[in-house]
Amino acid sequence: MNMNDYYKIDTTKKAFRIPIEGYIDITYRCNNRCRHCWLSIPPSSSEAKDELSLEEIKAIINEARAMGCRKWSISGGEPMLRDDFAEIFEYITSKSIGYSLNTNGTLITPEIARLLKKKGTKMISLYGATEEIHDYITRNPGSFEATMRGMQYMKEAGSGFIVQIVPMKSNIHQLDEMNRLAQSLSNHSRHGASWLYLSAYGDARRNEEIKKQRLDPKKIVEMECPDPRYEERMASDETHEYKGSGEDGCLFASCINNKNDFYIDPYGQMSFCCFVKLPELRYELRKGSFRQGWDEFLPSIAGKVKGTEDYQKNCGACDLRADCKWCPVYGFLEHGDFSAKVDYLCAIAEENKMFKENWRKSHRRYYQIAGITIQVDSDLPITDSTFNLRFKHFEISEPGDDKIVINHHFSLPDKDRLNLGKEIYRKSPWVIYRGGNSWIYAGILPTSEDDDFYRIVVFNNDHTTAEIYNKDAEIFQKGNLHSLAMFPTDQVIVARILADREAFYMHSGGVSLDNKGLVFVGHSEAGKSTMMKKLKGRAEILCDDRIIIRRWPEGFKIHGTWSHGELPDISSASAPLKAVLFLEKSEENTLIPVEDKKDSINRLVACVIKPFVTADWWVKVLDTIGKLVDEVPCYIVRSDKSNQIVSLLEKL
Repeated sequence: MNMNDYYKIDTTKKAFRIPIEGYIDITYRCNNRCRHCWLSIPPSSSEAKDELSLEEIKAIINEARAMGCRKWSISGGEPMLRDDFAEIFEYITSKSIGYSLNTNGTLITPEIARLLKKKGTKMISLYGATEEIHDYITRNPGSFEATMRGMQYMKEAGSGFIVQIVPMKSNIHQLDEMNRLAQSLSNHSRHGASWLYLSAYGDARRNEEIKKQRLDPKKIVEMECPDPRYEERMASDETHEYKGSGEDGCLFASCINNKNDFYIDPYGQMSFCCFVKLPELRYELRKGSFRQGWDEFLPSIAGKVKGTEDYQKNCGACDLRADCKWCPVYGFLEHGDFSAKVDYLCAIAEENKMFKENWRKSHRRYYQIAGITIQVDSDLPITDSTFNLRFKHFEISEPGDDKIVINHHFSLPDKDRLNLGKEIYRKSPWVIYRGGNSWIYAGILPTSEDDDFYRIVVFNNDHTTAEIYNKDAEIFQKGNLHSLAMFPTDQVIVARILADREAFYMHSGGVSLDNKGLVFVGHSEAGKSTMMKKLKGRAEILCDDRIIIRRWPEGFKIHGTWSHGELPDISSASAPLKAVLFLEKSEENTLIPVEDKKDSINRLVACVIKPFVTADWWVKVLDTIGKLVDEVPCYIVRSDKSNQIVSLLEKL
């Protein structure tokens, strides 16, 4: 996925049911006989004669493309067992904008490796760090050597791939070694199939063997390191994972009605999920068209399977659903019953919940400024010394309704996967790009002559979520950070989002005097800190250098910030704004009302804190400033070195 696709919202998918992504197993045959496998059949199996022909596959691809399909996942069995694999692969990928391929790698030749240079996701399975363990699991002598040879061919051809480590009881003692081996073979690796499905054929002997390979639930969770951030984002995505039955109790309605993908087996049977094997839930494409299968058959089976009383008592009512991998198809594979709970998954869910709770405690903090919650998440633990003590004034225990999210990562994404989009701004320290529904800020040094980025930030369209990729963790681990975003200042982020909330940052100091908000506007050396010192002890100091002015339904308020100047006094408090005061040094003490609203607007505009400015931002800020001068009196305040001005301010 390109980084600017991270925030892409496909509104077409939401509005219409379109078959955007297809999953196809082109054979169930496999040259390995893996101890954990739920599906494969022998290479010489008679079922080969029933597999879709090349021409039949082409016809299906064409029909699906005509209806909107643009991405395919190719798997098996071992897809390269087919003599026509190269032709199938070339045709599918020529009709797609993206693809993925799963293989055990043993049948990769130099010719196939060159074919796989086509940009896409290629995953090659690894079952052990040594020949002894790998071949014990595959029950195919020489498979480790063949897999290593296939990966070497891929490297020689320049075909990128992911090493997919498949952990289980028989190889878990080699996990560290497998990780190191994977890193030596490719820049990318992952752990796959951490919990093992039972046999698609209900084979009792095979099921017992699979169960013997299942890992302890705690080990699974430790290995997966579930990311609450990802799960929270996906929770609102109707197309992601199993959402449970609706009020009508139909177990598969959400899978069929809300998702935009489909599955086709080697024999031309179409369904909504690769795990569904019952004939009544599959459509024979050889007897009809893809369009009929998608438009008519799949919707017709949405209500066919309903949850039983057992489902309503167990999984349907369980408070661990958000932490559980359970799906009706797993219940069927385990017990032959779509409504059945899977005790193994229950145990994993308990561990999963505990892990995520601990993660949130150690990797997440909440801060609030001007009524906006800033949620800070980090790949590394956040300690009491990570951020400067000033932020303690703004820390809260639970988020408010209005929230922005900052995610810290500590390595840069690969440039070849970074579709930056159109460059729209370049001035150290930032180059800014606009692509799709995202903004990408790339950090550059003043002396940099090329795009040697030291930081990359991917914002969503309205800047309410930021994925911050730091070059390394050194600065973060030193602690005492003066910015939640690890920028020179957080104003880069906050100033941008304030405009959407009828608010803006101002070069100003602010106080709450008898619950009256007074904001003193002026640039450096205007006397903001001096005025705060005069009012200290008489008023609550919100900040002496940066104040947020925000319009609420009940009127304008000023809000303290952590961006102080000479005076370290800061507060997260707010106060109803009673007067805007433009500072001028003088030998007298006086308050002069500003009658000319244009004059007030000009003075305010000159002191607004500006992020990267776009026309829409200016329109919003100018509109808010216009309302401010209409609703709140403005004064020029002239004062000498004495404190006599305080008595005048008290009378406002």
